[in-house]
Amino acid sequence: MSGDGRESEGGEEEVRGARRIPGPRGAADDLDLESMALPALPPPGGAAADEPVPEQSRSAAGDAPEAPEAPETPEPAAHGDPEPLTTSPVLPHRVLKALLGAWALSACSAEETAAVEDHLTECAPCADEALRLRDAVGLLHTDGSLDLDPKLRSRVMDGCLSRRPARIPVPEWAAPYDAETARLDALLRDIGNAEWHAPVRLRWFEAEREVSRRTTVAGVINHLTAVDGLLSAALGLDDPLGYGEAPLDPTERTESYWSSTVPPPTRAVREPWRAQSHELIRTASFAGRNVAEASVSYGTFALPLQDALLDRAFECWVHGGDIAEAVDYPYPSPSAAHLHKMIDLAARMLPAALAGRRGAGLAGPAKDLVTAGAPGRSLHLEIEGHGGGDWYIALDSPAAVGSPERAVAQVALDGVEFCRLVAGRISPVEAAGGQEGDREAIRDVLFATASLSRL
Repeated sequence: MSGDGRESEGGEEEVRGARRIPGPRGAADDLDLESMALPALPPPGGAAADEPVPEQSRSAAGDAPEAPEAPETPEPAAHGDPEPLTTSPVLPHRVLKALLGAWALSACSAEETAAVEDHLTECAPCADEALRLRDAVGLLHTDGSLDLDPKLRSRVMDGCLSRRPARIPVPEWAAPYDAETARLDALLRDIGNAEWHAPVRLRWFEAEREVSRRTTVAGVINHLTAVDGLLSAALGLDDPLGYGEAPLDPTERTESYWSSTVPPPTRAVREPWRAQSHELIRTASFAGRNVAEASVSYGTFALPLQDALLDRAFECWVHGGDIAEAVDYPYPSPSAAHLHKMIDLAARMLPAALAGRRGAGLAGPAKDLVTAGAPGRSLHLEIEGHGGGDWYIALDSPAAVGSPERAVAQVALDGVEFCRLVAGRISPVEAAGGQEGDREAIRDVLFATASLSRL
């Protein structure tokens, strides 16, 4: 009822129910253009007032329809009337879902927040998504400082250098030893404490028979440390057997080093061996060609340092395979380039090994002695597969030169199989492969190859 006693015609009720703040305007993508009524347009040339106007058709040309007129702003409520209740705007589901990220970051307006929260009470998928987003926002805030620890760089560098020293140019002739010690070290890092006591059987040939010795994984590493000490002494580095009358024979050095180890060796033996190998590589790398020809004595024979490092790389691979077999660990053969160098060293040592066996009465007599440097009777050693090649072994004198023109026999072996024969892991009788020509020469060369093995 109005102030003059007359009943209102609903105007006051309309004012009270009107919204003081208009709802959010929908985006163009949210409008349902298909169901929206289009305004009528007069026909060309005008039309009478009472003539019906044809409905505008949506042409194929894609002319956009005119936007609907903006709703009129409701009149403010009369003075003294109560404020209307704030209601959430009605927004499409896809708009509410798109607002979840902003809601989680508290970036929505009050109306949008109310609309989203009302929607979350009705839509379980959106409620789950909102919960995940709110948890993710919590991860963006941390009480700790985001500044890096100033000691981080030094710790990272120390960790890297403790695993592998800084690289320096390694001579090509020292690269096989560098690679094989690194491979063996990787194997040793992976095995457990108990596996260091796993039994390992070392085998080699003496004269015509096979000899073996049982030890442990740790004992094998001590053996490598003892024999590598020959190279350390030749370079003026510390010998693990100490100064004085240390034996030169590899077997005697190993037995002496084993006997000096009172408690059973454990994984602690890895550190001295690895430090020694690193020192050998660094010293050889800095000295370069100046030490490549330095003589390393093995007691009954001597090798230049570059060949001695190749010999140590070969033994490191062989004993790495022994350890891998004992602990059931995969251990592939060296790269083809490194394996080729190892085979070449063995082939170059065969004439002297033949002469030594002949002097001991274990090989047939020389049949055709020639002057030093002249071509002599030869055996064609054909190595197939990984690291393969062709070598001609002088049969009658280590001073003679192997020659294809004077080849009297041929032996074909796989590269890895030949290395197993050199290491004493198979006997000359077991060595498979093609054989052709002088049978005595073939037998002498195969047994001389096995005689290169040692503890």
